Amino acid sequence: MPRKSPLIRSSDVSSEALADTRTRILESAFRCLVAGGYAALNVREIARDAGVNHALISYYFGSKDRLVIAVLDEANRKLLQRQREMYGEPGGFAAKWARARRFYEQDLASGFVRVQAELYAASLSNPDLREQFLPRIQAWKQVVLEAELDALRTYRPSLPAAFNAQAIATLISEFWLGMEFARLIGGPQEQTRHEQALDAIEQMLVSLEAG
Repeated sequence: MPRKSPLIRSSDVSSEALADTRTRILESAFRCLVAGGYAALNVREIARDAGVNHALISYYFGSKDRLVIAVLDEANRKLLQRQREMYGEPGGFAAKWARARRFYEQDLASGFVRVQAELYAASLSNPDLREQFLPRIQAWKQVVLEAELDALRTYRPSLPAAFNAQAIATLISEFWLGMEFARLIGGPQEQTRHEQALDAIEQMLVSLEAG
């Protein structure tokens, strides 16, 4: 819940205006994270970009870390729902893998991958931020696990017992997170290697479906 502030009285401002102000702050913080990263994030610059008094950031979010988690939540909620809907649709997993790759390119272009990577890195030295950030990453890993459980039920491949759904989902999700970091800091050579690896998995799925 927002804290009380002498700058705002509920009788003075409509709920629509309050929601609009909060949205503008979140959008501004997202842009600032993409442009300069977590370390350079400044609440006064965010407020200036959003066209609001900087005290409103404390009113709505309380702290810088709560603000960046709210930024992540605003985007992450939509992206997780997008993935769940995609995996739940009829069709083969090769096509879904290809679609997930298109989602990834969209998320790179939008800046979401940069925002998530910034918070991941900042969490290494910020225990309070890490406590808030980890459940968000784990929620995405759960979506990957659910998709892998469905894929194994569908294909029933002959694999060693250790290659269960959890093990395969872990390999996929940790590869994907590592790929995101490497893509952000690497050059075209990194991108080429990742695309080759993603192609290989897609071809394997095509082969499983054909068989």
